[in-house]
Amino acid sequence: MQPNSDPIGQRLNNRYEILSLLGSGASANVYLAQDSTLERHVAIKVLQPSLAVDEQFLTRFRSEARSVAALNHPHVLRVFDWGEENGIPYLVTEYLPGGSLKDLLEQSVRLTPEQAALIGQQAASGIAYAHTRGIVHSAITPTNLLFDDEGRVRITDFGIARALAESSWIDPVGSALGTARYASPEQALSASIDEKADVYSLGLVLYEAMTGVVPFVGETPISTMTARIGQELPEAPALGPLAPLLVQACASEVSRRLNATEFEERLTSVSLALPPAQPLPLAAQLIRPEIDDAQGMGGAELGALGTLGFRAPSPDQLTQVNAVVSHDGPVRAGVTTSVPSGGDGAVSTFRDEFEPLPAFPTGRRRRRWPWIVGVLVVALIAFGGYAFATKLFVASVTVPHVVGETQSQAVATLKGQDLTAVFSPSVYSLTIGPGKIVAQTPQGGWSLKQGSSVNLVASRGLPPEKVPSLSGMTCTQAQSALLSVHLKGVCPTTDAAYSPTVPVNQVVNYVYNGVSNPATVPYGATVTLVISQGPPPLAIPQVSGTYAQAQATLTASGFVAAQASEYSATIAIGQVTRTSPPVGSLAQKGSTVTVYISLGPSAVVPASLLGETYSAASATLRGVGLYAKLGTGPTSGHVISTLPGFGSTVAAGSTVTVNLK
Repeated sequence: MQPNSDPIGQRLNNRYEILSLLGSGASANVYLAQDSTLERHVAIKVLQPSLAVDEQFLTRFRSEARSVAALNHPHVLRVFDWGEENGIPYLVTEYLPGGSLKDLLEQSVRLTPEQAALIGQQAASGIAYAHTRGIVHSAITPTNLLFDDEGRVRITDFGIARALAESSWIDPVGSALGTARYASPEQALSASIDEKADVYSLGLVLYEAMTGVVPFVGETPISTMTARIGQELPEAPALGPLAPLLVQACASEVSRRLNATEFEERLTSVSLALPPAQPLPLAAQLIRPEIDDAQGMGGAELGALGTLGFRAPSPDQLTQVNAVVSHDGPVRAGVTTSVPSGGDGAVSTFRDEFEPLPAFPTGRRRRRWPWIVGVLVVALIAFGGYAFATKLFVASVTVPHVVGETQSQAVATLKGQDLTAVFSPSVYSLTIGPGKIVAQTPQGGWSLKQGSSVNLVASRGLPPEKVPSLSGMTCTQAQSALLSVHLKGVCPTTDAAYSPTVPVNQVVNYVYNGVSNPATVPYGATVTLVISQGPPPLAIPQVSGTYAQAQATLTASGFVAAQASEYSATIAIGQVTRTSPPVGSLAQKGSTVTVYISLGPSAVVPASLLGETYSAASATLRGVGLYAKLGTGPTSGHVISTLPGFGSTVAAGSTVTVNLK
């Protein structure tokens, strides 16, 4: 097959005859082909030539193809073969005529909860199987959920999405946005993804299949994924009893999200509790005219619609019709087939025309009434069993709506309608308080026979949130960290505390509902942050003697000493008079304590010296314990100023300079 030529009619690997194009995408084209070796139809995904030059992709593709080819599960698309033709990689898979879930959504089909639960259970089963073998899909979308001719789900593209993600190939804008519509929020944070990313994507696919919209979709891939960080799945009435389950599957935090096995188990429980799912119109593509002619379909074109169900009817759901024999052999009970109706070759159904049975040979009349009575007795017994099993003669009642009621109220409400409450394991809820009913199956308004059971799911209250590490954070930083996990932080000054190890203004611990440092708290809870005031205060020790002695004592106690001086009439010059803060008061370790040293008794320079002669001024100063010294001017002059000035306080015995004029 040439890379740039139309492959229709060509033979790939001398084995697969390309018949028609089934679909085209950014990374590959998918063709319907005939396997000449096994004489069966297959689908061939031929990757775009631009990928063939990416060695990193080719290496990853070969590795993933080997792993995926080993998968064998009823809900994973089988890979029969893989290889390269003229340097172009390809995969050979089973051909599914039912189309994809995307085909249904584009026809504006919306799944009921019953249909979504069954499709989701099958898809989750396939995903869980792949996860046990170490394979993560990483790109679950409606396009990758295919249906076989009996309506069963198959997941395709395991391995290819991962190989593309780890290559240097860049998605076209539209393709990238399409994948991002179902991507998990951790992918926006460039964090490593695990199996739970597939669960998130499947949850969004089911949400869209029931509501017609994908939540948190922005204009770009990155804005779409970042919009999901810390966000819960929006409520939608169309989700019905699947709402709490999808909230858990699409939890923003990976730690709170279901894994694929848990998702499958819970979907199975819900599916069994719901009524049987109704069939959906799937794209049953009819293959090749010569096959159609052989089946009497007259060469129908590809893409005809067929109605394919999700569950095959059980034997007791079929109308029992006695087997009919046509010229080709027996026909199953309950099936209408064409049989000859006469010698002219006309055709009619066995329900309309049939050849009369030959009469019994004439002769002795047989007594038929015992047989008739026996048949009637058997029929009555069978009918009685059927009536008992189906409660045919039991009155029907309308199921009351009990969502939001307490468990005891719901039991009483159902009992009033002669219905029995059966409780499933409780689930967390963001909207309904603990102990109240968050979901019921069937829903209110449905009709049930008296004595039937209604499945109830009670709320466990708000889901727990893991408190992040707040060590080393300030109040503002801790509040931001809590907000990222749907929690609120407050830092009241009344709750601040001393800490010998935590620096000032950093978080010492946190408290919720009287419990210190709980590992988890309820969603949306307010957490009290205790902020450090630093080490506890210390008492200032008693100091005495010289400044050097006082300094040594304060340093040993964790304080810093500073010196100051003051006059004292009682304490000798050079000795400690007091400290500030005073001895015995509390102060932070490392704070400064001022030590005051005595200058001895003090004296005041009298203002009366002004205008006196020098001799008179000297006498006045001696009277207050001071000494005079001639400054400027003649000795015959009068005092005009002093140094220190008039009114200054000086140590007793100090000399005052007197200026004359």
